Amino acid sequence: MRDIPTGGLGRRSFLSGAAALGGASLVSACGGLKGTGGSSSDVLKIGYVSPQTGPLAGFATADNFVVKQIQQAVRGGFTAGGVKRRIEIVVKDTQSNPNRATEVTRQLINSDKVDLIVGSSTPDTTNPVADQCEANGIPNVTTIAPWEAWFHGRGGKPGEGFKYTTLFFFGMQEFADCFFPMWDRADVSSKNVAALWPNDTDANAFRQGLGPMMKKSGYTPVDGGAYQNGATDFTAQIATFKESGADLFTCTPIPPDFQTFWKQARQQGFKPKLATVAKVMLFPSEAEALGGLAANIATDFWWSPAHPYKSVLDGKSAKQLADDFAAETGKQWTQALGSVYSLFEIAIQAFKEASDPKDRDEVAAKLRGMKIRCMSGDLDFTAGPQPGIALQHPVGGQWRKGERFPWDVVIVDNSANKAVPIGGDLLPTNA
Repeated sequence: MRDIPTGGLGRRSFLSGAAALGGASLVSACGGLKGTGGSSSDVLKIGYVSPQTGPLAGFATADNFVVKQIQQAVRGGFTAGGVKRRIEIVVKDTQSNPNRATEVTRQLINSDKVDLIVGSSTPDTTNPVADQCEANGIPNVTTIAPWEAWFHGRGGKPGEGFKYTTLFFFGMQEFADCFFPMWDRADVSSKNVAALWPNDTDANAFRQGLGPMMKKSGYTPVDGGAYQNGATDFTAQIATFKESGADLFTCTPIPPDFQTFWKQARQQGFKPKLATVAKVMLFPSEAEALGGLAANIATDFWWSPAHPYKSVLDGKSAKQLADDFAAETGKQWTQALGSVYSLFEIAIQAFKEASDPKDRDEVAAKLRGMKIRCMSGDLDFTAGPQPGIALQHPVGGQWRKGERFPWDVVIVDNSANKAVPIGGDLLPTNA
């Protein structure tokens, strides 16, 4: 059994660790130790599941930092159900594998005996985590997955939703509200839109949802075909896109596949005037991996230092959170930073609102009925589009050469969220 240090913030040093918030140090979860007071009624245990290794690991870059921030924010404890409470967080890595996500969620429920589970980053994590929570009656909130992929992908009943599982993020309409205004502003001669959509839950939600919306708005999706994740040769898709004369490009692949596709596209002469991508280019590491090919790729930004949001726990602003992350880790902010932070804000708020935070049904009801102003903005889980889903409204941003870091984001379109200030002009991806 290896020791997990309390001071360092290396992402992998914390994998599968447990943190007791309220004075205890980080301890390893590979033995029987679960943290101080784990069985005490004054301790509320939160399980956290995310892809800390594997192809989706970019989503989890800020996980260690966020857990430490939450620890600091509630270090004095809080009152829930008339009793002073402490929080313990047990962290699990999915290894970017849905089957592993199922397995570690079962561990949290059956072995760690958590009171609530939060999870983040693509349907590969959110869906299996939520399915296990729903089946076992565990309150749950997840994020960073299109709501259609989360809801319909799990067989949700319209108008009814789920009893124990909730989500905050956005869906196809919000992607359209973010991407279409940028397309409308682009100087393109063709309204064909090259679409790189693989055969997975995430991309199929785009194929079935965004595709029809594109047609209604006068754009024609050119689907490159439902390939399998992990593809290494995109020659066929590139040839299809070139033949269509598409000046616009969109996609929802896993990050490694986009890196491969984008490099091959340049080599084979496919240079769309504007690329608006989803699921990829969300984090600085991806821009750095592409180097100069990252310039002016646009994507959706649901959280950034420019967003006028604050923590419900300690009043810290989005900019302060991003600055603290850079100061403590030497790394650039990622928008998952705000989302993961809010998972814990919401979980703690549900505990506070419940007359008995150990009553799973009551806590789940508090999640479904929650309205909160937090690090991710104003979230209303009662407003729909389905029960238990709170919508965010992303803005359009493009990657540009940075000053402190190699690449940074410039907000170029705020049509969907006027509260976020514009930072620069929309520029062609391939001038």
